[in-house]
Amino acid sequence: MTNSDYYIGLISGTSVDGVDCALVQFEGNQPKLIASHCEAIDPDLRETILQLCSGKNIDLELLGTTDIAIGQLFAKGVATLLAKQTVEKSSILAIGSHGQTVFHHPVGDTRFSLQMGDPNSIAQRTGITTVADFRRRDMAAGGEGAPLAPLLHRNCFQSASTDRVVLNVGGIANITVLNKDGSCLAFDTGPANVLMDYWIGKHQQKNFDKNGDWAASGTVIPTLLKLLLDEPYFAKATPKSTGRELFNGPWLEEKLHSLGMELLIADVQATLLRFTIDSIAEEIRKTATPTEVYVCGGGAHNNAFMAGLQARLRDCNVVSTAELGIDPDWVEAIAFAWMAKQTIEGHTIDSSPFTGAKQATVLGGIYKA
Repeated sequence: MTNSDYYIGLISGTSVDGVDCALVQFEGNQPKLIASHCEAIDPDLRETILQLCSGKNIDLELLGTTDIAIGQLFAKGVATLLAKQTVEKSSILAIGSHGQTVFHHPVGDTRFSLQMGDPNSIAQRTGITTVADFRRRDMAAGGEGAPLAPLLHRNCFQSASTDRVVLNVGGIANITVLNKDGSCLAFDTGPANVLMDYWIGKHQQKNFDKNGDWAASGTVIPTLLKLLLDEPYFAKATPKSTGRELFNGPWLEEKLHSLGMELLIADVQATLLRFTIDSIAEEIRKTATPTEVYVCGGGAHNNAFMAGLQARLRDCNVVSTAELGIDPDWVEAIAFAWMAKQTIEGHTIDSSPFTGAKQATVLGGIYKA
């Protein structure tokens, strides 16, 4: 194998639950996960990130120092990852760093997406060339800047014999429709864990609902479910993308307040889970006729979610991407290792079926070690 076979992918998603770090070896364009590590995010830093995500009363000094702190944390994750295995640092051609999204605004002539995690700090501290800022180049080409993980899904998961959907369930959910005729489509369906994480954090001081156990203990509130599903985002045409800018704590609290009812907190969690399931299932039914749905991201481990989605997609087999040979926990990190490889090799990427970009471009900026 040559040095250019090895890349690292880094991402902290909308759940802000850790930095996923993946060391990936490529044979041609096909990835093989060599090692992985999740670098914990300090609770104080996580709180600062969530504060910045709210988009209110932003202090520029806080914005700048947090950008550096996240970059340093990503570099620490790389050091820990490399300490776990025997691949020499000199063999790694580049790091692909997604960073931490704090705001995503995919509309108008001045559309932008802000990811924090200074790539200069990552390159300097690791001594490895770093590729970053993937989303804004897509936006400059007229795209929404998201979702981008479907670029890997198309490369690795498309089948000539069956129609498939790849479902990424993190803070926000996105689907990649991969038809056997080679056509494809991807977009954000809406919230996945982001609202459930907010609700359990508020009432039980936990970062997430393990296995969906708390949601499973409650009863769905039909009036609340209908109110949530009436959100105009779901009626938008594709391409479309979303994030915490829309689906957040204040959005949920406003919906709860408008009901004017006394609600059991476990029932709200149960309704949020059903909301996630129903919004995803409806988007799949509107845009695809798959026989296979492959799930990646944290939602693949949520038993209540997986069972609920299978119940609503009876004509599909709903399983983890592990069935296709890629661990569901590391698909996104692998995707950014793959994107770094494309950038380093100078390949233009056609993201138009996913983001609506008007032309193929080389995504990301290169920060030399």
